[in-house]
Amino acid sequence: MDELKVFSGNAHPALTKAITEYLGIPLGKCEVKQFKNENTFVRILENVRERDTFVVQPISSPVNNSLVELLIMLDALKRASAGRITAVIPYYGYGRTDKKDQPRVPITAKLVADLLTVAGANRVLTVDLHAAQIQGFFNIPVDELTALNILADYFDEQPYNNLVVVASDIGATKRARDLAAELNVPLAIIEKRRLGNKDRTQTLNVIGEVKKRVALTVDDEIDTAGSLKGVVAALMKRGAREVHACCTHPIFSGPAIRRIAESPVIEVVVTDTVPISEKKRIPKIKILPIAPLLGKAIKCIHTGQSVGALFEKKK
Repeated sequence: MDELKVFSGNAHPALTKAITEYLGIPLGKCEVKQFKNENTFVRILENVRERDTFVVQPISSPVNNSLVELLIMLDALKRASAGRITAVIPYYGYGRTDKKDQPRVPITAKLVADLLTVAGANRVLTVDLHAAQIQGFFNIPVDELTALNILADYFDEQPYNNLVVVASDIGATKRARDLAAELNVPLAIIEKRRLGNKDRTQTLNVIGEVKKRVALTVDDEIDTAGSLKGVVAALMKRGAREVHACCTHPIFSGPAIRRIAESPVIEVVVTDTVPISEKKRIPKIKILPIAPLLGKAIKCIHTGQSVGALFEKKK
């Protein structure tokens, strides 16, 4: 492990520290700062020539600063002759702009993939992409981890009776189906429609039986919690006994925390792929650590083992 170096940008240093503690190695030394003219400056403070290097940086708020920091860190490592550079991106920002669903709009998820490759990334390690096709936007290896097993283990230990997993929309069906299979419970699906480019959705229908059941909604991320608010209201209207929610990425922007606090949802279970400030840590929010999963994956990549083996069912 002496040849392994893990560096952190400013987006989520606490996560990087937890990863290095899990691996039992020191945090890589680097300087990452912004000048008064808003230009980002990076300097690697130790020898990385021919070393296996990893940069941990979710593309989270402030999104554009985090992205530019990551790109410049990759370039710095490339110019320092690092042997291999892996961009560890727990949350892939711009992932929701993954297709042309309107005239004259960009596919920003593809643009970010190109930028990361040009900057110097030899491979990418990420968690629960918004859409599976984003892996195909890269011409370098992409290892996509999933937090579903972490979430399933948590809910498997809870004393729920008559549980049903609910996909927050049609796009989350596979994710919800996998969680339902892990918990050995039935599946329901929310049919909804997004209203233009606004952070608003309209819940149209609930497909499946939720009456007198404990409903568990699942999605890849919660942004403004507008969708969650509508989903919880629809489930309660359909007779659900109570509603719990889970997601991998707790973006919690704008009115999200207020909406969760005011909602009848019992608990929102998330991972720490992005930082969650103290003011957002209300009693309803339960945070599960993602560092052990990322640490295991980094060790697998470094030692040439299978990352997919992390998710194989034990016989």
